[in-house]
Amino acid sequence: MNVPDLEPVAAAAPSAPASASRWDPRIVLPRLPGLIAGLLMIGVGVGLMARSGLGVGSWEVLHQGIARQLGIQMGTVSIGLGIPILACWWPLGERPGAGTILNLGLIGIAVNATLGVVPAVMATGPQAALSAAGIVLCGVGTALYLAADLGPGPRDGLMTGLHLRFGWSIRRTRTAIELAVVVVGFLAGGTVGVGTVVMATTTGPMVQALLLVFDRDGRLSARRRAALAARGVLAE
Repeated sequence: MNVPDLEPVAAAAPSAPASASRWDPRIVLPRLPGLIAGLLMIGVGVGLMARSGLGVGSWEVLHQGIARQLGIQMGTVSIGLGIPILACWWPLGERPGAGTILNLGLIGIAVNATLGVVPAVMATGPQAALSAAGIVLCGVGTALYLAADLGPGPRDGLMTGLHLRFGWSIRRTRTAIELAVVVVGFLAGGTVGVGTVVMATTTGPMVQALLLVFDRDGRLSARRRAALAARGVLAE
C-alpha cells in the first residue's frame, strides 16, 4: 500500500523520536494494536478492490499482474516483492522499524485471506460496493498504520528514501514510481479501472483528515521535519 503525499496535519511533538524508538518495546507495544489493525484493514481493502473488478491501487496493479502471470496469490506477490524492495533502502539511507517487518507480511496475508473468502462479483452494484468498501478500508488502515510511526512499509520507504537521498519532491517521486508500476502491472495483466482512479484521488485527503484523529500528537510530521532538517532538505 502506497502512502499518500502528506503535509503535517497536527501540532508537532516537542521533538521527533529517534529511529531506534521504532524498535523500543516501551514505544512499540502501546502502538502495536493500531498498527496491526491498520495493516489488516489495508489487506482486506486491497482484496475487496481486487474482487470488485473495478481496479486496484498502483502497486496492487503490479502485484495482480505478476500473480496472474505466475499463477500464485496476489498477497504472496506482495510479500515476495517487498523483500528486494526493502533491500534497496540501505543505500538510500532509509531504515526500517518494527512496523516495517509487520507491514511486509500482514498485508499480504490479509489480501490472500480476503481473496479466499470473498467471491468475484459481476453486477455493477456489488462491484461498486466492494470497491468503495475497499477504498475506505485502505484509507482508514493507512492512517492507523502511519499514526503508529513504527516504520514505513517497503514501498513507502523506497519513496521516502529516494526523496531524502536525492532531494526529489515526494510528489514527483511518488508519481514516477506509481506510473512505472502501473504500466508494468497493466502489461502483465493487472486491472486498471475506475477504482484505481478513485483510490488515487481520494486516499490522500482521507488519510490526511484521519491523521487529525489518529495522530493528535503529531508524531509523523515531527519525525518527517526532523529527518529533512538533519539532511538539509526542504520539503516541497
